[in-house]
Amino acid sequence: MPNLPVILIGTRKSPLALAQAEEVSRRLCAAHPGLVTDIVPFTTSGDKFTDRPLADIGGKGLFTKEIEDALLVGDIHIAVHSMKDMPTILPEGLIISAMLEREDPRDVLMGEGFTSLDDLPKGAILGTSSLRRVAQVKMKRPDVQVVPLRGNVQTRINKLLTGEIQATLLAKAGLNRLGLHDVAGAVLPVEQFLPAIAQGAIGIECREYDAEIRELLAKVGHSTTEITVNCERSFLRALDGSCRTPIAGYATLDKGQVKLRGLIAKPDGTKHHAIEYTGGVADAEEMGYRAGKELLGIAGKDFLTGCS
Repeated sequence: MPNLPVILIGTRKSPLALAQAEEVSRRLCAAHPGLVTDIVPFTTSGDKFTDRPLADIGGKGLFTKEIEDALLVGDIHIAVHSMKDMPTILPEGLIISAMLEREDPRDVLMGEGFTSLDDLPKGAILGTSSLRRVAQVKMKRPDVQVVPLRGNVQTRINKLLTGEIQATLLAKAGLNRLGLHDVAGAVLPVEQFLPAIAQGAIGIECREYDAEIRELLAKVGHSTTEITVNCERSFLRALDGSCRTPIAGYATLDKGQVKLRGLIAKPDGTKHHAIEYTGGVADAEEMGYRAGKELLGIAGKDFLTGCS
């Protein structure tokens, strides 16, 4: 048990982020009987500016900056993040010390009676602000009209229910964590629609030299998730996570072998390049990086035009 009276857990204020922080709190308290935690919500820049795509206002790091600043100065002890929102390079002095077991990484197509993208009416209006989702929809259905759609899960579902859009795509992990297991939608297989890097994984960030907290977190980490997600993030790092190019990737671990599927595409879906790599657990991160660099070589240097 740590000597700290209360472990302060930083998180965003969205219902999904709070649910994730509460899950971390439950896991920590179960692993360390007698531990007391308190959740400290933050409004991040990414939460404030919902009228523009993230790529136009600074990227996904906008979901973490205020929380990480608080962590660095000691206002909180740990921070809980969706790993898909995390930049591949963290501020100096901070690390991802543990990841919980990954939830379902797949995307869900929401819309009345749709079981696949093929079911969408010609010219259907689909709402999403994810470059990755836009590109993969356009790769399969170039006729679909995609309109920007940001906000929390309930906001997106409400726009669907009010008829502003005919379809949208949401992460299955988020629906599950919010208890929305029965919300109608078609779960898209990863073989047909690759997830975002680290989709479904919760990461716990702390100060690198806080040995007491790192020891506390060691008991809630899930090694398979950490191996596969770090492989995916290494793949993303090789491609440069600040790019405006749609990037997708998913790694699995089976019988000591890590298999990575990766994809980069043009935002309009007109061109894409995919890759598959398999390697041992010990080389998972190096393999992810190598796969990213090889994919860049296949695509050519001009493919990533538009990186910031």
